Amino acid sequence: MACIPLIGMLLGGCMQAGTLASSSDANFTTRDRRELANTPYRTASISAAYRRQIVRYDRKEAPGSILVDTRGPFVYYVLPGGKAIRYGATVGEAAQTWSGVATVERKAEWPGWTPTADEKRRLGPLPAYMPGGAANPMGSRALYLYSGGKDTLYRIHGTNQPEYIGHAISSGCIRITNEDAIDLYSRVQIGTIVVVLPGDHRS
Repeated sequence: MACIPLIGMLLGGCMQAGTLASSSDANFTTRDRRELANTPYRTASISAAYRRQIVRYDRKEAPGSILVDTRGPFVYYVLPGGKAIRYGATVGEAAQTWSGVATVERKAEWPGWTPTADEKRRLGPLPAYMPGGAANPMGSRALYLYSGGKDTLYRIHGTNQPEYIGHAISSGCIRITNEDAIDLYSRVQIGTIVVVLPGDHRS
C-alpha cells in the first residue's frame, strides 16, 4: 500500500531527546542533489520535535533495528549504548494503519509508484504508474516491509508532502522527509527487523 496523503507522546518517558544528529548530505547521490533542488513543494517548516535527532532509547529492540511509534509519530533507528536516531513521521489515518513485526526485504532509491485498487477507490483518479522523482509520493527512498515472507504492502519512505510530518493522514505507510529517508536508507540492511506499534499501545 503505497502512501498518499501533535507533537506526540514518547513511549511512557522511555525516550528523551538529546543532541541533534548530523544533517550531513554525505549520502546524497548526484540524482539526490538534482531532485531535491527541484522539488514540487516549498521548504516545509517542521517542528523541532520532528527533526532528526539522537535520543535516549530504553526499549529492548536490538541495535540496527527499527521501531515505528505510530502515536509519536516517530521512526527510531536503534543504536548501541541505549541511543536511537529519531525521525519525525507521517503515519496512517484511522482504519489505514498496520502494526506488527516485519523485515525489510527490499530497498529502492527514487522508487516508482503503482497505486493500489483501494487507493484508486478512496482517492479518485490516479495514474496507473508514476515513475520515481521528487513529485512522486514515495519520495527519495523506500523500505519494503514483509511479514511471514509476504509483502505487507506497507513501506517506510520519503514524501512529496513534508508539511504533514507529525500527522496521521497517509494510506497506511510511514513517511519521513526525503532527507531523513536517505539517511535511514544508508543505515538499513536487507533483513532489518521493523517493529510497528499499534496506535493504542502502552509502553
